[in-house]
Amino acid sequence: MNNNPYPSGQSPAERAASAFDSLALPTHLNLERLVEVVERVRHRPIQIEAAGALNGGSICGLWLSTEDVEIILHAVSPSGLHRQQFVLHELGHMVLRHDELVVPADYVGVLFPNLPVGLVSRVLARSSFTDELEAAAESLADLFAAAIRNSAREPRSFERVFE
Repeated sequence: MNNNPYPSGQSPAERAASAFDSLALPTHLNLERLVEVVERVRHRPIQIEAAGALNGGSICGLWLSTEDVEIILHAVSPSGLHRQQFVLHELGHMVLRHDELVVPADYVGVLFPNLPVGLVSRVLARSSFTDELEAAAESLADLFAAAIRNSAREPRSFERVFE
């Protein structure tokens, strides 16, 4: 299996920049509008919820992808900027389609013969991310944050998502 998530030789930052540019984001961007753009890219709604079980230390956010909905769980934080960054990081994984980096079906069938191949592949792909994948998601999150911050209108409107 080829474990290189960037076969074209792109660095995580280059991959993030390409993904960012491909979105053609609106000029007046806030988190709510960004979520709408990503919902169109993913062809399903996105739910964002705080999760007390996430400690905000080693695990700040979690993305769960189902057939019907994308779910982002984020650590509880008094800082709106921290919550925003947790969510933007998970949106980065979605835009970069990190859930599509899967283990070959024949390998999954041998390891987990009694479980659906698609379910196991998604879970294994998500749980075995490399540092490069995390770096790409964080780079894309940083680009999203800068675009929101530099937007001419409603620069702090991301807080409405957390009400």
